[in-house]
Amino acid sequence: MALKPFYNEMYGEGGAVRPHYAAFAEWLNTTSAEKIEQNRQAADLMFHRLGITFAVYGETTGTERLIPFDIVPHVIPGDTWEMVSRGLKQRVTALNMFLHDVYHDMNILKAGKIPADMVLENSQYRKEMVGINVPGGIYAHVAGIDLVKDADGEYYVLEDNLRTPSGVSYLLENRKMMMRLFPELFAAQHIRPVDHYPDLLLDTLRHVAPVGIENPTIVLMTPGNFNSAYFEHAFLAQQMGVELVEGGDLVVQNDTVFMRTTQGPKKVDVIYRRIDDDFIDPLAFRSDSMLGVPDLMRAYCAGRVTLANAVGTGVADDKSMYPYVPEMIRFYLGEEPVLKNVHTWMLGRKDELDYVLANMQDLVIKEAQGSGGYGMLIGPTSTKAEREKYRLRVLDQPERFIAQPTLSLSAVPTYSNKGLAPRHIDLRPYVLSGKQVNFVPGGLTRVALREGSLVVNSSQGGGVKDTWVVD
Repeated sequence: MALKPFYNEMYGEGGAVRPHYAAFAEWLNTTSAEKIEQNRQAADLMFHRLGITFAVYGETTGTERLIPFDIVPHVIPGDTWEMVSRGLKQRVTALNMFLHDVYHDMNILKAGKIPADMVLENSQYRKEMVGINVPGGIYAHVAGIDLVKDADGEYYVLEDNLRTPSGVSYLLENRKMMMRLFPELFAAQHIRPVDHYPDLLLDTLRHVAPVGIENPTIVLMTPGNFNSAYFEHAFLAQQMGVELVEGGDLVVQNDTVFMRTTQGPKKVDVIYRRIDDDFIDPLAFRSDSMLGVPDLMRAYCAGRVTLANAVGTGVADDKSMYPYVPEMIRFYLGEEPVLKNVHTWMLGRKDELDYVLANMQDLVIKEAQGSGGYGMLIGPTSTKAEREKYRLRVLDQPERFIAQPTLSLSAVPTYSNKGLAPRHIDLRPYVLSGKQVNFVPGGLTRVALREGSLVVNSSQGGGVKDTWVVD
């Protein structure tokens, strides 16, 4: 099966440049190939000097490499962004209400809108959180919502990332790079700024401090420098002016968290943690974890410290819960979703399983709890042998899988070995929930660098672009 025609973000019918790309197209047409190549090389050199790397699992040449950065931006018209903004705010608000509900009154389950066992028996549902009140009722303080455009030019939500979404440091560094290399492009049009994200994040974390704490001490907790996103952890801590800590730097005494310092123990009020639930406290979850802090969950449940994101958010971003998000929006907000979901088949249902197995060559099949582009089958680009092997995996535990149609992700011109060529992209805006819902315009644009590839994940060789919201 051939993929459907895709939506080109820069060029419309007959190759006409779309209005929001006019300034960039003009620059492209009036700038020499030598100058463009100089800027591309300068960008690579600056990323090397900054140490912006990402782990690429499965590579034998080393554990990390430079994330490829492409100088052609992903440009979004301001009025389109206003619609996307409304949809993001609506979706994340409903997801936070869902999380509060399933750990308290369970109204949505009692109303039969979502099968109770899908929530209560989900591996990411943390019984330790039942009845625990978190500041402001906010669980997902930082959410990364993955958006794609299909051939129809409409945005669809592909995935909700509510645990420890990564990538925002690349969004910020991409913009710095473009402003440094192409100041004339920023002078020629109004491109909305993104450099205030660390300030928004810091304000969000301050707002969700435990009740009564006026000037909270905030830390960013990292698994350490072997983590694939360690650059980002260090970058965000530095940008916010907070301490970067590992589990061994913290200790719990009398249900209170302290940070070890050269001046003695210092009380900690908010932990922006970039460690999964399973590893944050060896006494509560995995006993073999060397990354966490013993008794951290006791301090958390006692309301003495805030964890961002909250423990137990994973139950809302599991792919098996994704099909129910539109119903959450209707149930909690009484509104129709602004942003559409991609149609999803639940393979735990016999009729949907039968349909998917009969049409594997046309569909994308994913593990419900997979991430990073791993563990999925892209039907149109798979071989018969790959489909047969995947069929056996699905039949072993069908409830662990979902399937979706193969979207023709929109494309942006991207530099390749053969010059400019369209490459497929997605967009991850970062949504902050504190006193109010906030975000910077646009988000991280990820690009699949191989011709025809639909896998944009950095961990599998994808690259990044700057994202411009233009007025």
